[in-house]
Amino acid sequence: MTPSYLAFRAVSGLPAAVAEPSQLLPAREQMAFTLGFHIVLVPFGVAFTFIMLLAHRRGLRHGDDQALLLARRWSKVAAVLFAVGAVSGTVLTFELGLLWPGLMGRYGAAFGFPFAIEGLFFFLEAIFMAIYIYGWDRLPPWPHFCTGIVVTLSSVGGTASVVAANGWMNQPGGIVLRGGRVVDVVPAEVFFNGAFWWETVHMLLAAYIVAGFTVAGVYASGLLKGRRDRYHRLGFLLPFTTAAIAMPLQFVVGDIIAREVFRKEPAKFAAIELLPTTGDHVAEVVGGVLVDGRVRYGVPLPNVASLLAGFTPSTRIKGLDTVPPAVRPDDAVVTVVHLSFDVMVGTATLLLLLSAWFAWLWWRRRTVPASRWFLRCATVAGLVAMVSLESGWVVTEVGRQPWTVVGLLLTRDAVTTTGNLWPFFGAALAIYLGVGIGAGYALRAMHRRWRAEGDAAVSVPYGPPPAPSPAPSATGGDGA
Repeated sequence: MTPSYLAFRAVSGLPAAVAEPSQLLPAREQMAFTLGFHIVLVPFGVAFTFIMLLAHRRGLRHGDDQALLLARRWSKVAAVLFAVGAVSGTVLTFELGLLWPGLMGRYGAAFGFPFAIEGLFFFLEAIFMAIYIYGWDRLPPWPHFCTGIVVTLSSVGGTASVVAANGWMNQPGGIVLRGGRVVDVVPAEVFFNGAFWWETVHMLLAAYIVAGFTVAGVYASGLLKGRRDRYHRLGFLLPFTTAAIAMPLQFVVGDIIAREVFRKEPAKFAAIELLPTTGDHVAEVVGGVLVDGRVRYGVPLPNVASLLAGFTPSTRIKGLDTVPPAVRPDDAVVTVVHLSFDVMVGTATLLLLLSAWFAWLWWRRRTVPASRWFLRCATVAGLVAMVSLESGWVVTEVGRQPWTVVGLLLTRDAVTTTGNLWPFFGAALAIYLGVGIGAGYALRAMHRRWRAEGDAAVSVPYGPPPAPSPAPSATGGDGA
């Protein structure tokens, strides 16, 4: 048995096999849905505002009216998405207390600390987002730009705080337990836990990739329809270039994280590799499922898993057989983790190839690619990036099961044991459906208005005032 499991048995005094409470399934489903909804909005708070500032800075430095127009319109989109994210994030906060009282009751003193920091960043972001939106035409150019910097930095800090809480659940530390209860907390060790740095960098890069490809896809669609004016070209280049730069960096960080998981979270790594038994010269299995403890329908790549984990085929990888039966994930969970990892890597590889294609076309011609096939791929790249992001979070969250806090708290012991949670799940679905439809309607309305206004005849902030209309002549003629 693992040391963490033995410690857990010692402080819990529970038998090895405990029936799962009936509230566990609806609580998991609701948390998965709300987290899956919210995580898609995070990139637009973190990275979309950064891309907005790139356009803003270009407009100020080069007197580029089209860049300023993009920044102004993007700020309005960012405000809508920020409001939606605030609603979904608030629901998630309440869910932690209502659905998982075992987690907050036992480890709230530690787990709640990163969320307290996140709350401070959230308020800072909200305040300066309001100032930035209000500041168009009202503040001097560069002070106005600086308020946007605060928005971007606050969103990065808030995201890092949430990732710190998640990292602590994967690799807990900074607490002193006595009788199964937290009696002392070292805040710095809780926040900067063993999983914090790489998980944070991985999430931030994912945010730039998702936001960059998604925003660029809107303008790629316009380019496909023949709108090759400078407004659409710049609207494509700024976000797509941002995502294309982040993409190879993400592969490097992802490779490092995989080895960190191999060393520090062997059970999760075994699920990722679909590895039922410990061994060396382990093959990388592409696809496949786990049925009755045996791998079926996968395509093995000999020695690749051992090579990736330790740079040598003789690297020994712990399998699921090293996990005590009482806390061993079942075949379905392992299969979900493994296939999600495959989807994450597969979609990321497609985006890396698209980024390389863009770099090659730009190197040859120094202009927005005219290839219709490239633009078609760019149009759907945002959706592919979202699938990759969701898959990565499935690996992180489901890969930890059956633990909520690895080695300390099982998920079945964290969930509430009172009430029927299915109605609450239905209410959450209704709320999120309403918020999603409302946001979509608002964004669609803004898009239609901007299309009706056009891109060249709209006044921009800090620009010259429109020329006055010629006064009519005294005789009522045309003044000639």
